[in-house]
Amino acid sequence: MDNLFDIEEWGISQASFDPKLQKAAESIFSLGNGNFGQRANHEEFYSGDSLQGNYVGGVYYPDKTRVGWWKNGYPEYFAKVLNGCNWSGLDIYVNGIRLDLGKLKIISFKRSLNFKTGLLSRESVLELKTGEQIMIHAERFCSMDNDRIGAVSYSIKALSGNLDLNISVFLDNDVRNEDSNYDEIFWDHVYSISDDEEKYVLAKTKKSEFLVATSMFYCCKIDNKRIEVKVNAECSPLKICDRFQLSINEGQVFQINKVVSIVSSLASEGAEVVDSCLATLNGIRANSYEDLRNNHMNAWAEIWKNADITIKGDLAAQQAIRFNIFHLFQTYTGKNAKLNVGPKGFTGEKYGGATYWDTEAYCIPFFLKTAPSNVSRQLLKYRYDQLGMAIENAEKLGFKNGAALFPMVTMNGEECHNEWEITFEEIHRNAAIVHAIHNYTKHTGDSSCLMDYGWEVVFGVARFWMQRFNWSERKNAYVMLGVTGPNEYENNVNNNWYTNYAARWCLKYALDVNLKLDRDKGLTEEEIDRMTEIVAKVYLPEDEKGEIFLQDDGFLDKELIPASEIPENERPINQYWSWDRILRSVYIKQADVLQGLYFFYDNFSKECVEANYRFYEPFTVHESSLSPCIHSILAARIGLNSEAYKHYLRTSRLDLDDYNKEVHEGLHITSMAGTWMSVVEGLAGVHVSDAGVRIAPSIPKNWEALSFQIIVNNQPLSIVLRQNEASFENRGDLDLALEYGEVSKVIKPKERVEFLMNMS
Repeated sequence: MDNLFDIEEWGISQASFDPKLQKAAESIFSLGNGNFGQRANHEEFYSGDSLQGNYVGGVYYPDKTRVGWWKNGYPEYFAKVLNGCNWSGLDIYVNGIRLDLGKLKIISFKRSLNFKTGLLSRESVLELKTGEQIMIHAERFCSMDNDRIGAVSYSIKALSGNLDLNISVFLDNDVRNEDSNYDEIFWDHVYSISDDEEKYVLAKTKKSEFLVATSMFYCCKIDNKRIEVKVNAECSPLKICDRFQLSINEGQVFQINKVVSIVSSLASEGAEVVDSCLATLNGIRANSYEDLRNNHMNAWAEIWKNADITIKGDLAAQQAIRFNIFHLFQTYTGKNAKLNVGPKGFTGEKYGGATYWDTEAYCIPFFLKTAPSNVSRQLLKYRYDQLGMAIENAEKLGFKNGAALFPMVTMNGEECHNEWEITFEEIHRNAAIVHAIHNYTKHTGDSSCLMDYGWEVVFGVARFWMQRFNWSERKNAYVMLGVTGPNEYENNVNNNWYTNYAARWCLKYALDVNLKLDRDKGLTEEEIDRMTEIVAKVYLPEDEKGEIFLQDDGFLDKELIPASEIPENERPINQYWSWDRILRSVYIKQADVLQGLYFFYDNFSKECVEANYRFYEPFTVHESSLSPCIHSILAARIGLNSEAYKHYLRTSRLDLDDYNKEVHEGLHITSMAGTWMSVVEGLAGVHVSDAGVRIAPSIPKNWEALSFQIIVNNQPLSIVLRQNEASFENRGDLDLALEYGEVSKVIKPKERVEFLMNMS
């Protein structure tokens, strides 16, 4: 694959302007802080092809579900993430000519995103039609220190000739979604004002009635000396604009620093949204842009202390892992219990900004090992808070007695996915949520999450599975009919192995949890007997030799033609083949049986994992962003090191190299957590069990060293791996049990141990 932009150790740069790459750059260079975010649109007007995008966490529009034939249980709407207020924009005329990189002659251009500092910067030398040359420098950030704050610093230097500047500083909430129908707008104007004291826009979403307030202040400088400008203030529905004029001489620099506060009704903590927004801005008015910038950079420095991964000897791999870590923390910080991790984060409109099972399956393993435990716990609490709606969702499908089916796609606990094979059949998402509770307890040693409220989720899901299985006289076993597994290129199959196995595991886990609870909280005797019987008699399809777990009952009836025989001009098949042809093919969108072998790895021998990996991987087309990471992890665990590395590069550089030809739509945020998993759990071989930490590395031969830190039982463990040696340092206050190769050792607090061993 070709690199879209320059490869750097701590960032990414674009050294020349290419309008054909503008939308891709807007995605890759995007910013966020967990509360809001934006694509890397130009600050000044741009007439070229662009996806203008500013997004506020959790704010959506419930668009009416469109289906040809309505079926009972269908969701009423699908969620549409909304393009919000354009807060970083400026409209600038120089000597009567509008600044527009789509029209002006560009002498030089460089755009850079620094992962370490979270700063997006851009510098260009432009030539006006009248011959004057100017240099523009723009820098902005979404503050990780105060997640209600964003800031822009924009300067113009007169390189040749004197300049008359006409500047418009605005907040524009009169925006459209790219996916809107008939140019519809999803915002209603509530109030806007621009005077000497207050400058803000208050807008409300149609139907969902979220309030979002955006306020601003700014200051102007010439040659770094503050100046006052005479402003002509304009207010119109959903937009405010301050216009002013000034002149600078050749060699002088004009600079404007613009600071905004963005507060939604999801984050106002009971206060009036406008009051909260203005209070935030007034609280930092005394701070300079540089102060806010430094606070933001310091916040990023604290994140990187725990989360950084260093790869020596492979610059492309190094850039990729930091790119992925950076965007994950931009998307979710754990500060707001009402928010979750959207598959596109704040980088585009696709997938509605909603929550999928990706969070529990991929993101929680990342946050468990890189962030304080309260971040992951917040994600689990998010699901518990929506348990009532999960029970209602199951009731719509005919389930009873507290059975819970969590939604495949949601913004607030309601199902908002409108494809029947997903809404009704891809029910394995329930298992991922329960597995995440187990994962949290195992990693943190904290059982309070489970004992305080997690058990209710465990039991609600178990009651669903108990009713979803049915007895087959022919098979003399409990079976699961009419499901879709993680491989969405097979719909409405019987006995998807992963779903059956995961459901059985959930029932066993519920029985184990029941033993730890007070009797008044526990399962009924009837439920215990029923679950115990199902666990003992679940049907799990396998081949005649008992070596391969069959993806479903009919899998071997298909033509077993490897994916390598698909003509290159027909890939990806989801863009060239009919859906009918895909469903009848053997091809697998993403790990399915292998997803189960990853989740429940301790339950299977290495030989079993290898046999299934070698059988299924050749049929896998990896047309889900979530696929390569699971294959990378399993390949590393069974000793297929070069294959593990190949899959790592694909998952880590999925967006950077635009493997799927869709990066212009936004980034694949949740699969970025899978990228981290493929390094730490795959190539580094880290596996956390009840016994402690087991490490079996297989780092690529071209890597001189791999170093990172993980958090286990709230204890930071520093790990450095090289081709022939490894070192571990317990930076916590409690003992940590470590298994490395054939060696088992308890590492004392602040102790550092070293091993000499060939790992390749």
